[in-house]
Amino acid sequence: MEECWVTVDGARMRYLRAGSGPPLVLVHGLLGYSFSWRFVIPALSQHATVFALDSLGAGYSDRPRDLDCSFDGSTRRLLQFLDQAGIPTCDLLGTSHGGAVAMLAASLAPQRVKRLVLVAPVNPWSAHGKWLAGFLSSPLIAPVLLYLAPRAEFTHRLFLHRVFGDPRRIAPGTLEGYSGPMRIPHSFEYGVNVLRNWRTGLEDLSRALPAIREIPALLLWGDLDPAVAPASAEHLRRHFTNSRLVMLHGVGHLPYEEVPDVFNQAVVEFLSASRTP
Repeated sequence: MEECWVTVDGARMRYLRAGSGPPLVLVHGLLGYSFSWRFVIPALSQHATVFALDSLGAGYSDRPRDLDCSFDGSTRRLLQFLDQAGIPTCDLLGTSHGGAVAMLAASLAPQRVKRLVLVAPVNPWSAHGKWLAGFLSSPLIAPVLLYLAPRAEFTHRLFLHRVFGDPRRIAPGTLEGYSGPMRIPHSFEYGVNVLRNWRTGLEDLSRALPAIREIPALLLWGDLDPAVAPASAEHLRRHFTNSRLVMLHGVGHLPYEEVPDVFNQAVVEFLSASRTP
């Protein structure tokens, strides 16, 4: 696995690269980074050249103070990353907020995205995030969150226990891995600013869905997901003409961490079966 850097919007973006074959770009969720894919990269890199990025504002990439944290801003930076990394076309795998960004990127450049793998992607039919995004980014709550979150690592542990269907599946080192980049100044400002743009992003996504209707898509969801409603999965699936939904029993919001073997097998089978000879 190789650590690499590109410049996007004048800032340094970190990514990991591994394997060989057709490009597969992994887009993490709101509080994640390339670390999220540590159980995925070794398996998928046997079938593809895997690019696991740290979005600007997250992981070990730069945190520009004037970063556009709208869904549209994240989408355009993803497309710039493809340009800077020399990736003309690819398969896109995105989770949670990253799933929404992957869909929006595909809508802006459908000729560049061959297939979509969407892992509990934020979508217009899940009410969970709409309320929580407004609450956490409100003028009363956001300043408290920004003060406490970097100083209270027990909240990181609570979050992990919340998003796993079975907390006993949390692997050793997971808390430390996620907490590391959060100690970098201005890490939580990125998350709060993304939340402030949540409703507008969902409206943009609703308008974008017809443009990606013909792209083959695999949807993966845990049936105990507390972050993006499992009931929204079928609504989203119907917007694709060629799609498959895999609902994972007893799994939460991070199936690539909780049941990585099952997750990897589903992704490999999908990409292999839908790959053009």
